[in-house]
Amino acid sequence: MLYATTPAHEKRAAFRARLATGELLRFPGAFNPLSARLIEQRGFEGVYISGAVLSADLGLPDIGLTTLSEVAGRAKQIARMTELPAIVDADTGFGEPMNVARTVQEMEDAGLAGLHIEDQVNPKRCGHLDGKQVVDEHTALQRIRAAVDARRDPNFLIMARTDIAAVEGPQAAVDRAKALVDAGADAIFPEAMRSLAEFEAVRKAVDVPLLANMTEFGKSELFTVAQLRDVGMNLVIWPVSLLRLAMGAAMRGLDELEAAGSLTGKLGDMQHRAELYELIDYEGYNRFDSGVFNFTVGDTPGGRAG
Repeated sequence: MLYATTPAHEKRAAFRARLATGELLRFPGAFNPLSARLIEQRGFEGVYISGAVLSADLGLPDIGLTTLSEVAGRAKQIARMTELPAIVDADTGFGEPMNVARTVQEMEDAGLAGLHIEDQVNPKRCGHLDGKQVVDEHTALQRIRAAVDARRDPNFLIMARTDIAAVEGPQAAVDRAKALVDAGADAIFPEAMRSLAEFEAVRKAVDVPLLANMTEFGKSELFTVAQLRDVGMNLVIWPVSLLRLAMGAAMRGLDELEAAGSLTGKLGDMQHRAELYELIDYEGYNRFDSGVFNFTVGDTPGGRAG
């Protein structure tokens, strides 16, 4: 009932311990708190919170228009709804190194297990759009050092995302990944890798966990979990997939409503009321209500129960 019972610091410790085993952890992207609970129910290892999804949820493009307070607030709503660890896309840290430091502490307070900070020029753009620009290495390392210095829980994961491959090529991504690890990054997110060989090259270069982004309609081929595991990836995200599926279904439903005047033909595609009630634990709330309100007032002086 209500929110997750596992405290954030325990989620972080368990996440870091599991990440250290070297296995591949699957983090589908949640587009709202309810979808985070569904990800947990379906047996995945964690929840990813995409900046592109949070922008789209507001009806905005992913070009750095969202604010720290908007992202932290929505991330908190999602993270607290699941026992799973949640990691969030913190873009470029929402400003200069001191802003990056504040971002880390805000995300800690929001209950996240970790975040990633990227090396794009601020304001950024979606990692799979053309025309990206990246900052120089000194600026990229400053962001990561600020993030590492600011965290209070040592288990809060500081991941460095690099977009440099799309600008200067895959070898530049390898070189920057090494520098980011030296600056203190706990993990590396090499964005827009085009082949398994490119992932494997980064894997050989650094000895920290690596994340693979399997977003649809982007620069990367959609590799399977098994393929990514074979080249040594430790985390895989599908950041926008559930939103795309939900919006695709909504589009088709509205078309059906316009054409047929009824959604009877779409009932088989819908989450049943009983499934929704199970997911949001209606029964737990019912037990709580019964325990609180179904009682007998004692016969005490003044008509008040003692």
